[in-house]
Amino acid sequence: MTMIGLIRHGVTDWNFEYRAQGQADIPLNDEGLRQAELLSRRMKNEEWDYIYSSDLTRALQTARAIGRVKNIEVKTDQRLREMDCGLIEGTTEADRVGKWGYAWSKLDLGIESTDSIFIRGMSCITEISERHPNQKILIVSHGALLGLTLKKLIPHVDTEEHIENTSLTILNKVDDRWDCQLYNCTQHLKTENIADRD
Repeated sequence: MTMIGLIRHGVTDWNFEYRAQGQADIPLNDEGLRQAELLSRRMKNEEWDYIYSSDLTRALQTARAIGRVKNIEVKTDQRLREMDCGLIEGTTEADRVGKWGYAWSKLDLGIESTDSIFIRGMSCITEISERHPNQKILIVSHGALLGLTLKKLIPHVDTEEHIENTSLTILNKVDDRWDCQLYNCTQHLKTENIADRD
């Protein structure tokens, strides 16, 4: 059985400011670094064989925090990047309304299509799982890519809940079907006690 753990990166200043990050290379802020540290401590006693990450800094910082604890080298894949937000990248909702009006979302602003996002997400995850059959693989990526890809990987599971920063979702592949063992879990952020585990 192949197991994949899907993780969204820790928070950034742009997350706090409700800016569309897209593929802008924004690093984790202090809170995001703290989240990544708590996540890595959670992972310390779990068995994982490989770690893959988006090549954007916020994802890489999150992945490398785990890699240091697990002594696993992080491999990158550009297909795991966040959606391309086109002209709205770096803007808030107020910015967008001020520039393009309330119907901005109906305009062609160069935003990557949902089909493009889940196609590259699916192709990357499928390829990684086929490369490492019967292994346990962590993949660190971004909210939109993970959310849209999960809808295709596990259509039989309710995935409407927003993917939280540093959340862990675990999928198991048996034959050609993915099943969800854990969805959007942020238990490591809800108690500092997890930081004291051996």
